[in-house]
Amino acid sequence: MCRALAYLGQPVVLDHLLFQPDSALVKQSYMPQMLSLLNLAGFGFKAWDRDSFDADRPYSYASTSLPIYDRNLKALSEKIRATCVLAHVRGVHFSTEGIISQQNIHPFQFPGCRIALAHNGDLERMREMKPVLLEYIRPEFARMIDGTTDSEWIYALLLSHLEDPGRYASAGEIALALEKTLAVIRKVRGQLGIAGWSPVNLFITTGKQLAAARYCFDFGCYRTDDPRLVPQASFNYHSLWYTSGSEYGHHDGEWKMIGGADHADSIMIASEPLTRDISTWLEVPEYSMIYADTRSGRPTVEIHYLD
Repeated sequence: MCRALAYLGQPVVLDHLLFQPDSALVKQSYMPQMLSLLNLAGFGFKAWDRDSFDADRPYSYASTSLPIYDRNLKALSEKIRATCVLAHVRGVHFSTEGIISQQNIHPFQFPGCRIALAHNGDLERMREMKPVLLEYIRPEFARMIDGTTDSEWIYALLLSHLEDPGRYASAGEIALALEKTLAVIRKVRGQLGIAGWSPVNLFITTGKQLAAARYCFDFGCYRTDDPRLVPQASFNYHSLWYTSGSEYGHHDGEWKMIGGADHADSIMIASEPLTRDISTWLEVPEYSMIYADTRSGRPTVEIHYLD
């Protein structure tokens, strides 16, 4: 499975998220702390800088190379300071059926749409689901699907349930669109008789808003005809954590977020904590969506429980 992080707040050098911390995202590609699988199928990020030219359009990077050996990524990460970041290291099951390609690298963001999305999880029997899901995806978004991942189809579904994906949506609108997306997937799974473990942890951002969902269909339900088909990662609910404060960086010899939630102007959401000290991190509840918005000057964090 994959690892992802989202950041919103004061400008941060990408290197301080991707390479430098104790459990930086790039390190999680080969040495994750809360996952037994490696994430070797590519890396991508979207990064927004409010002081850059055309600030609503993010810096974008995607590569199928292993990020720890990616000199271009390292050079860019040491230069770019961003106020919002969505980054993802992709993992696939160790199988010849996995497709590693540029089109399958997260995050996904269709032209003209504010929202970008990354996914940590795996929808079982997705090939069977795709023809049925087309009924629920608006044609303009169905035409934009370029890769083979379940993640891009989830993204197209989410956009299809937003009234206008080209503008900033409210927390309630994003939560409602997410609930409708999950409801469609649940309905299609029921129609096809799919009742196996399928995690759907989602990271969503517009550059000024963050949302992340911690969700799993049929957790604890596995195929019994062949135990080898049960992935090792499925025995634990997929992790999702967040921390907020007034300054993230290297303090007193270690990486951490300082300042406390009462004075927070920055928030980070990640598949697992980036820092050695996890005392300032909180676990996102299962079957919920966390939402953060800094358009009022400091993040307001909300938890929405999902059906």
